[in-house]
Amino acid sequence: MLTREQAASIFDRLRRLSAADEIELLISGGRSALTRFANNTIHQNMAEEEYHISARVSFGGRTARATTNKHDDDSLRRLVQSAEALARVQQPDPDLLPMPSPDEVTSNAADSGAVAVRRYFDRTARLTPQDRARSVAVMVDVAKKHGLNAAGIVSSAESVEGIFNSRGVTDWHQQTLAELSVTMLGDTSSGWQKANSPDAAELDSQRLAEIAAEKAIRSKDPRELAPGKYTVILEPAAVLDAVGFMFWDFGGSAILEQRSFLNDRIGTQIFGENITVWDDAYHPLQSGAPFDGEGIKRHRVKLIDKGVVQRVTYARSSARRMEQSEMASRVGRIKPTGHGFGLPNEISEAPLNMVFESPAEGQSQTVEQMIATTERGILVTRLWYIREVDPYEKILTGMTRDGTFLVEAGKLQHGILNFRFNESLLHMLQNVEAMGLPVRATGEESMDMVVPPMKVCDFNFTESTKF
Repeated sequence: MLTREQAASIFDRLRRLSAADEIELLISGGRSALTRFANNTIHQNMAEEEYHISARVSFGGRTARATTNKHDDDSLRRLVQSAEALARVQQPDPDLLPMPSPDEVTSNAADSGAVAVRRYFDRTARLTPQDRARSVAVMVDVAKKHGLNAAGIVSSAESVEGIFNSRGVTDWHQQTLAELSVTMLGDTSSGWQKANSPDAAELDSQRLAEIAAEKAIRSKDPRELAPGKYTVILEPAAVLDAVGFMFWDFGGSAILEQRSFLNDRIGTQIFGENITVWDDAYHPLQSGAPFDGEGIKRHRVKLIDKGVVQRVTYARSSARRMEQSEMASRVGRIKPTGHGFGLPNEISEAPLNMVFESPAEGQSQTVEQMIATTERGILVTRLWYIREVDPYEKILTGMTRDGTFLVEAGKLQHGILNFRFNESLLHMLQNVEAMGLPVRATGEESMDMVVPPMKVCDFNFTESTKF
C-alpha cells in the first residue's frame, strides 16, 4: 500500500517539476479484490492495486488538472506538463480562489463537529481469496438447501485518499471496506440482499443468504396485481436508492444556478415532520474521508429538520458566491462545509454521508411490525433502473425487483409481479406513516446511507411487468 510518506515524496517531486503559481496533488487508490459467483459456482477471482495521481495547477485565475496512474519521474513530468498546458489555454475564472492555507483549514474546522473515526480494520485488509471463497460456500450451501441458484460477489479493499497543496495543506485518510451481495434465483422468483462495512466482521453471509432465499421462496409463482396507489413498506435499500436522487440538489452551486428542486423552498415545510436528515461524515455507520477535494474538513450539517430544509452544503467558491448574492439572507449561515469536489468540476459540491435521524423514542417500527399494521399494501425489497422524470418535483420512475409481496390483513400473502412506479420524492416523504431504526444500507442506484425502512401511503404504481 502507498503510504503517506510516499505520497508526500510524489508531491515534492511534482513541485520541483512545476512552474505554476500553485500546485495541488489529490491521490487515491489501493488494493481491491473480488470473488464473483453464479449458478452456485465461483467463476471469477481477481485482485488489483492501483493509484490515481491527480495534479492541479493554477496560473493567475486559470486552473486545470491532469491524472495518471504512474509515479515514475517521466510520468510525473508528463503529468505536470499536461496540466500546465491545459491551464494556459483556459479563460480566467473570476470565481477561482487561491488554494486553501493551513490556517484557513484549521479555522474552518473549529465548528465542523469533527470527531476521530476508525475506518481501517486489519482483519478486512487481511482477507484472502480463501476467506472470500468460504463466504461464497456459505451462501451457496443455503441456495442448495432450498433448491435455488445463488449469484453475487464478495469483495474486500483497503484504500487511501490524500491531499497536498503548495500552500502547506496536507491530509490523509485510510480505510477498508468489505462487501457481500447475493441474489437467490428460483424458476419464477428471486431474492436479494447486499451489505458492506469497513469491518468485515460486521457482515454475516449466512444471514444475508437466508433472507435472500426466503424472499425467493415466498415470491414463487408471483401473481399479477392491478396498478394503482398502495401503501408500501420499503426496506432500507429501496429507501436509499430512491431518496439518493435528491441529495445532489443540496449544494450551494445548485441553488445559485437554479438547478435545484430546493430553489424557493429552503425554510419551508416540504416533507413530513418525521423527516430529519443530517450529512455526517463522522457517524459510526458511515464511511469515507473526513475532508473534501480541497482539504476542508467536512462539517456535520443538518439538511432537513422535521421536514423543513434548513441548510445546504458549500465548497469554498460557492460559499463566497452565495455571500455575494441576493439569496444570502435566505439560506442561513454561509461558510464552506467541506463538501467540495476536486477542482475543476461540474457539480461543485454535494453531501455524501446522509444519515436519517431515528424516530422519536417508542415510535420506531420493524418491518414485521409495519406488515402487521397494514390492512392492504405491498412490501418492496429494492428498486432498480430508476430515472428522474421531473427534476423540480423530483418525480422518479423505476421498477421493483427481487422480492415484491402483497400484504393483506397484517400478513405477507404471496409474491406479485414487479411494478413500474412514478412517484415524487416530495410526495413520498410527506406520506411516511412509520419508520424503523436507521441502518447502514447499500444499493445499486445511490451512495451508501444510514436510512430506515419506511411505510409510505399512496405510493403510485403505474403498470405491472411480466416477471
